[in-house]
Amino acid sequence: MPLHPQAEGLRARRASSGAPPLYTLTLAEARAADLADIRAAAGTPEPVAAVEEHRFPGPGADLTLRLYRPEPPSPELPSPELPGRKPPGRQLPALLYLFGGGWTLGSPDTSDAICRRLTNAVGCVTASVGYRLAPEHPFPAALQDCRAALLHLVERAGEFGIDPDRLAVGGDSAGGNLSAALTLLLRAEGGPALRHQLLVYPNTDQAADTPSLREHDDPLLFNRRSVAWYRGHYLADQADAASPYASPLRAATLAGLPPATVLTAEYDPLRDEGEQYAEALRAAGVPVELRRYPGMPHGFFAVTGTLDAAADAQAYAAGRLREALGDAQGEALR
Repeated sequence: MPLHPQAEGLRARRASSGAPPLYTLTLAEARAADLADIRAAAGTPEPVAAVEEHRFPGPGADLTLRLYRPEPPSPELPSPELPGRKPPGRQLPALLYLFGGGWTLGSPDTSDAICRRLTNAVGCVTASVGYRLAPEHPFPAALQDCRAALLHLVERAGEFGIDPDRLAVGGDSAGGNLSAALTLLLRAEGGPALRHQLLVYPNTDQAADTPSLREHDDPLLFNRRSVAWYRGHYLADQADAASPYASPLRAATLAGLPPATVLTAEYDPLRDEGEQYAEALRAAGVPVELRRYPGMPHGFFAVTGTLDAAADAQAYAAGRLREALGDAQGEALR
């Protein structure tokens, strides 16, 4: 279908503003512009019960871990023991959400609105880590930091009030790539086990040459030149594109990975490799749900202030996570 009218409106506003593509800017300019665009498009951030920031030792330097806690059940409810409600003080499941930005841009602030909405909609603690960015810290620095963040969550589960047996990982774009790669790394290391992986228009093959990558070259949208720009920063050695930790689709097998939700966008150069990854997971026996959003461009998931499809996609993702993170007896969250 054509670009959705709401997305077309965003494109028209970008054209009238004269804003240059991020890949034509300096790193400092691109990082500032990216965050400003995301904040402007995300709508009013939802309140959560609490936001906490912790510092912990990472592989290269201390890292920031931001925790979002969900609002408690409404006091108007007659009892917190109603079906589907967690009693007070019970450990909550946790989602490690990894922000996008091509491994080059972004911070926990980039995914702040997403983390808030998922925290409340799922009823989980959501964690966001300020992983190191390329080109200052190329592959595999970001993945190492994400691994360290997950292990820190597990090690401090009691202090953080989370259930280490009910963990999920997720992210959008580069964050989806890091989420998929992290599941592969944890499988190789023997854990910790994850209940689910949420992959929102993920990069899955750094050497991809797909129809969607070739077709999407609109300078007013995320396009194939954007993909190349980010990849050039992340992979200091282009031979690293063959590593499954950079290109999860190139893993020898995807068997034994956590169940997955994969979301793609029709007007996205990464569409085909995301969908190929979903099919490869399914072929390997991994339960997976794939949903493509017609008429949507890359990045739409964060634009809840403008795009109805973004709110729908976040609600769908939250539903999938609620189902996955229910307790061992099958009790649903919230």
